Amino acid sequence: MPSRILSFGLSHHPLRRRDTKTQPTATEDITDLATGDHQRHSAAMDFLHLGSKDKKDKKDKRLSNTGNSSPKAKGSPKIAPAKPLKIEIHMESPPCVFYGGTNSSGALLSGRLTLIVTDPEVRLTSINMDLKAHTVTKKPVAKDCPECTQKTNILKSWHFISEATTYRHGTHELPFSYLLPGHLPATTHCSLAKIDYNLEVNATTALTDTVTHEYPLRIQRALQPGAEKQSVRIFPPTNLTVNVIHAPVIHPIGSFLVQFRMNGVVTIDKNAQTRWRIRKLDWRIDEHTQNISPACPKHAQKVGGEGKGQQHEDMRTIGGDSLKKGWKTDFDSPGGGQIELEFPATIRPTANPVCDVESPTGLVATHQLIIEIITAEEHVRSTGSSKNAVPTGAARVLRTQFK
Repeated sequence: MPSRILSFGLSHHPLRRRDTKTQPTATEDITDLATGDHQRHSAAMDFLHLGSKDKKDKKDKRLSNTGNSSPKAKGSPKIAPAKPLKIEIHMESPPCVFYGGTNSSGALLSGRLTLIVTDPEVRLTSINMDLKAHTVTKKPVAKDCPECTQKTNILKSWHFISEATTYRHGTHELPFSYLLPGHLPATTHCSLAKIDYNLEVNATTALTDTVTHEYPLRIQRALQPGAEKQSVRIFPPTNLTVNVIHAPVIHPIGSFLVQFRMNGVVTIDKNAQTRWRIRKLDWRIDEHTQNISPACPKHAQKVGGEGKGQQHEDMRTIGGDSLKKGWKTDFDSPGGGQIELEFPATIRPTANPVCDVESPTGLVATHQLIIEIITAEEHVRSTGSSKNAVPTGAARVLRTQFK
């Protein structure tokens, strides 16, 4: 093709003679050259158009292979229509804390429901707010049944308007208050279930549009510290007696002091003494949770009828330590000798413990301090030294627990 394009309009055949009478004039040469240039340009343009056509055919072929006749047009994102108003809740009361046990007088809940109207005006037919208690069972009777998993109770309802009311652009506030009963269980999240509280607001416009808002509410319980608890444990057939003094209330953070004393460690015979020595002392704090998973009417046959449920229990250790020294032994004290020890007990910071709770729905959480003492018996002559004590090979594990 390049040779043809360059020799377009010229002839170099060796057998053909050039006739001088028929030679073209200068004007004709210029015309022929111009014609040749035009034809060469047209051929080049046709070649370029052919290449672009081939590319278009290949593109159409690829589209046909994928099952699309044309490229997909990107659609514009859908924008949700703006609400005519916004709802906010501003609390004025301090955090909801019950002081004492279930006989607490309760806690005051007060605040302001704020309506922020963004349109020039909005007409509302109802403004309702509910205080709800949600109980979620993590081990339900039926795994995929929402009625077996969650139960919701409405504790208090507010109806702020009794007829349709028009609110203009701006901020409007509606006060509310309520005295929470002191017997309610605190907000609890454990391995078997959880108890949550929230305020749920529903505002309905004249155009039947509903604007909702939820405000989580946390309820806590604080137990006032009282006198120290003193417990005595007896371990027959031996004469060993354990006396433990500890705080009645422990906190999730910090430590509390435990005073331990063991009496009756020496038994005197005519020519010898029998003694008990502490070899090791282990303590731990166990958290026990118990929950009853209720069954909905649809799955009541799995638990034997309506009104019944499945009971689940769980236990975990939230703190503990092992001591092999630190106690003071006195075999000559009156009353058969004694061993004294004082140690701090604490809860692991990563344990995330729950407070003691007893809910009408069946959730119960309690804590226990457990102490285990490993003692060894030894024999020594009454006239001999304590250094000459001979182990008898007898040992005992003394276990006691305190709430």
